[in-house]
Amino acid sequence: MIKVLIAEDMPALLKKYQRLLEKDSELEVVAAVQNGYEAVMKTVLCQPDVILMDIEMETRTAGLDAASQILSQYPEVKIIILTSYEDDENVFQAFKLGVSDYVLKNSKQEELIACVKDAYAGRSPIRPVIAEKIRREFQRVKQSEDSFLYNLMLVTQLTQTEIDILDLLRQGYERSEICSMRCVEMTTLKRHIHNILKKFDLDSMAEVVKLVNDLKIYDYLHNVKNMDLKDTR
Repeated sequence: MIKVLIAEDMPALLKKYQRLLEKDSELEVVAAVQNGYEAVMKTVLCQPDVILMDIEMETRTAGLDAASQILSQYPEVKIIILTSYEDDENVFQAFKLGVSDYVLKNSKQEELIACVKDAYAGRSPIRPVIAEKIRREFQRVKQSEDSFLYNLMLVTQLTQTEIDILDLLRQGYERSEICSMRCVEMTTLKRHIHNILKKFDLDSMAEVVKLVNDLKIYDYLHNVKNMDLKDTR
């Protein structure tokens, strides 16, 4: 017998899943709960093999939170996420936690039972829709990393004067104020700004400032600098 725990906050759906699963002679519903807290507690008490876990219960991420707690203590438990819609962010977050699969709430009885049995047997398939979500997420991360590294390289190609000017512009100083602070003529400042724009291949310093702020490049540079200072002590 495959012991199944169901966590779903809607009583009608909870009873429906229980009724559907118990029609199969190989499945035994050992607990049916309505929130993440009970899911964690009943997992400890009932030791289920497979958990059908709704994502949104007492909170929007109650199912994910419960799954994280359960898998940290019982990594052998197979968790299948129940969801009303294919939400990329929640589905990918669930897979990062280590869940075995996910199934839509309106799935037919045969699909629901097959999903439970596949998870129990350790053969939960990476279905095309899941593979596509994972591919998109890795693509997004890769593009973000490429953008950060590329623009970090551009910043490191600036002269120290150009870096200082860019930092002052980031802090909101006007160009006239920067000229006064650095004791330079406006024409000199404009030349440095022209060089910065040319290296970034952008049309305005507002775009450059937004770029380095969005990517938190200066935060990274300051952290590296602080680490270097610690190493020299």
